[in-house]
Amino acid sequence: MLFRRQEPRRRFAPPRLRARSEAKRRRNPLLRVLGDADQALLRAMRTRGHTAVSDTVMQGLGAIGEFAGVWVAIGATGAATDSARRNRWAAAAVVGPLAVGANYAVKLAAGRERPLIEGHPPLAKAPSKLSFPSAHATSSLAGATALGRVEPRARLPLYVLAGSVCLSRPYLGMHYPSDVLAGAALGLLIGRLAPGISSPGAEDRLIDLVNQSHSRAGNGAGASVSEPAAPGSAIT
Repeated sequence: MLFRRQEPRRRFAPPRLRARSEAKRRRNPLLRVLGDADQALLRAMRTRGHTAVSDTVMQGLGAIGEFAGVWVAIGATGAATDSARRNRWAAAAVVGPLAVGANYAVKLAAGRERPLIEGHPPLAKAPSKLSFPSAHATSSLAGATALGRVEPRARLPLYVLAGSVCLSRPYLGMHYPSDVLAGAALGLLIGRLAPGISSPGAEDRLIDLVNQSHSRAGNGAGASVSEPAAPGSAIT
């Protein structure tokens, strides 16, 4: 008895979404070109250069970036080990999760669904079907930027990690490249504008220095004043 090899199940976007997308593409030639490039790059990243090892690495990057977990962990570690900047580390640690919330609001407004590549299903799972912009990209760039404001010397490895998380999204078939670019731009903005993270400005440091100088001068003057001698006491 011969058995027929079962082929992967093919999934297609709903007809309503396909029709709406095609209508937009016909009205705007530039949008059509960008859309074709977006699709081609996504297909290339999802179908080429895959190995068991690279798939595992990319899936791991996606896992640690889920809900900004890795950025919370880095910020919490900094707060636990750097008492002088504990409050700044703690403030930077929550930027990633807050960025996820902001990202979801944009997702609801955009309404773009995740990509479907014929014969190549996504290599990971997602909490929603919405795709634009990428929450991993938004939280990663927001977290890396905020943490880099606390410790500028760590910016390079932080951005390398954030870029790797971003790269994993189209590699795994979870997002269009344009989703990642838009998410990264949103994350950079959030990371730069987040309050309570930057070091004190030059004016604040000067005021602290003057106050400390006055405090030391006052203590020294008090110590140099001696009590007057009591009447009738002998002076030797």
